[in-house]
Amino acid sequence: MITFPDLIQSVVLRKNLARLAFKEPTPVQAASIPPAVLGRDVVATAQTGTGKTLAFSLPILEALGKVQLEKTPLALILSPTRELALQIEEAFNRVALNTGVRTACVVGGMSESKQLQAIRKGAHVIIATPGRLCDFLDRNLISMSSISIVVLDEADRMLDMGFLPSVERILKGMPTARQTLFFSATFDNAAERLISRYTKNPERVAIGSTSQPVDKIDLHLYECEPNEKLGLLKHLMTASRGSFLVFSRTKHGAERLAKKVSAEGFKATAIHGDRSQNQRNQALKGFQEGYYRVLVATDVAARGIHVDGIEHVVNYDLPQTPEDFVHRVGRTGRAGAVGVASTFSTVPERSDIRAIERNLKARLVQKDVPDGISIEDKKSTPVIVMPKRGGAYAGRPANANAFKGASKTSFRPGRRRSGTTGR
Repeated sequence: MITFPDLIQSVVLRKNLARLAFKEPTPVQAASIPPAVLGRDVVATAQTGTGKTLAFSLPILEALGKVQLEKTPLALILSPTRELALQIEEAFNRVALNTGVRTACVVGGMSESKQLQAIRKGAHVIIATPGRLCDFLDRNLISMSSISIVVLDEADRMLDMGFLPSVERILKGMPTARQTLFFSATFDNAAERLISRYTKNPERVAIGSTSQPVDKIDLHLYECEPNEKLGLLKHLMTASRGSFLVFSRTKHGAERLAKKVSAEGFKATAIHGDRSQNQRNQALKGFQEGYYRVLVATDVAARGIHVDGIEHVVNYDLPQTPEDFVHRVGRTGRAGAVGVASTFSTVPERSDIRAIERNLKARLVQKDVPDGISIEDKKSTPVIVMPKRGGAYAGRPANANAFKGASKTSFRPGRRRSGTTGR
């Protein structure tokens, strides 16, 4: 049995891992940490929720522990989204305790002056999104000339979001004598071209099937009418006491759905591109701490939310691509936990479901739409209880009220389609 002391020499890191109750590395950690510690380039693919953040954080800290730390950035971690960058910084700093390694998070939507101040105070590790980092580079506010290690986390997602020119701009501005680590759940042709151009004889690590979610996720399919979706979601939340991450295809749809769920008596909030970074931080923190039971999100959160203990993911709307389905449902069933992912689809979307199943190489388990679910009254105008400025939930523990069933609402009795639909 491999343990972390077998992979890491630093006494401080070993103590931190023990304090955080990290004992046995996950498969991707066990396979990628050894070559990364030796200074080799690594290209690692593994399913969402398998511990990739620690797999690149530990080699960085091990390497920086062997050099004289000065007031200059030595490592860069690129992330596709602000939320993921912030969570990487939080996880990195927990492991880096007492090492003397300092970080700066460089992302859009947050105070530019505070980020520059953190860099100028001597950040050794920059955790950044490509857009804000390129803006700093274009204005000569930061230099990449001292970077010796670069990590591209969720590399394919960065390319999907149109960051290829920015990523290449960043990589070209670094020393060629550097270590490059690519980590992602999937790699497409564009990512492979980037790998061939900017890595040197990389160690390839592939753990499990990168087109399938982890084994401990139950994949359920409900074929329903559009006006039955809200009633079906209400039924699932009433039948379960766990937390729900619900995916909507559009920003406006996410906002509307959060309002409707709140009107049903469930504490809910939304996260999407039209909300300010402060609102997004409050929403995510409230969800993490249990103040909000339901988080409604667009695909900006499919790779940007790393929250342990999400018990149920709901695809209220189908994703744009079958690949996005994997990243959505991977938000549950993390760190060995069991999770449920329910997908709502309509009859015209049967071909989309078949495409998802072909990509998964598995079938979703068809479930009957329950008797007596409510039919949405489109004339109702629900109101959401929005978080107060400064984080109304801050410091408040999760309470039973957050997990109560729905209250009486403005829904009228609905019909039920009998039997299981065929496809």
